[in-house]
Amino acid sequence: MPGQVQKHHRIAEVLAAEIRSGVHGRGSRLPGEHALTKRFGVSRTTLRQALRTLGEEGLIETHAGIGSIVTFDGTPLDHRLGWAHALAGQSRALRTEVLRLETASEPALAAELGCATDRFLALDRVRRFAEDGTAVSLERSRVPAVGAVADIPRTGLRENSLNRTLIALGRVPHSSEGTVSVRGLCAEDATLLGRAPGEPFLHLSQVYRAADASLVERVVSLLDPAHFELHVRSTSGGTP
Repeated sequence: MPGQVQKHHRIAEVLAAEIRSGVHGRGSRLPGEHALTKRFGVSRTTLRQALRTLGEEGLIETHAGIGSIVTFDGTPLDHRLGWAHALAGQSRALRTEVLRLETASEPALAAELGCATDRFLALDRVRRFAEDGTAVSLERSRVPAVGAVADIPRTGLRENSLNRTLIALGRVPHSSEGTVSVRGLCAEDATLLGRAPGEPFLHLSQVYRAADASLVERVVSLLDPAHFELHVRSTSGGTP
């Protein structure tokens, strides 16, 4: 039943993206099975497989007679990094400093990613601890500037979140691939982060695509390794 397997994985990915973005906060209850089967157009069996996957990923707990409760309590600096990562000291408040929000032509990136347009929404931001201003990440997102996405510099981000804005526009990731490495900061990035050139930071580059394989977003993140950790989960018989 390959089609059924594909469906339940896709549903799990959509709901996981919403949970990590804060659409469904910790302690909240997901919509009931009837509402979710109607939303995704699937059977209860397929939906329950999707919920089981979310449970295995530590995002929800499902209880008979109660429903599915969100248990995810991470502080995602970019909800769609594709890794279950946590910021040390979850109680510390963060603020976002937007460095750039505009559309721009990037033909080299379009060619690299096989994108039909070379116009991208460019969003660059630094995340800082609110109490002392210490920078913990620098993120550069690029989204094909088609349709309503091209209007975002004028209309603004929904709840100051690119992810929530894209979800509202129907641009939900179905798959992703990426690389992670440790690199020394270049002079420009070190200045933006208030760090010394050459200081080692995690370098995470990830590409997100929709179910039709079209590009949703490419994001490159520089993360302070003192505040991030990488969790890798695998299932029996699978590949990590």
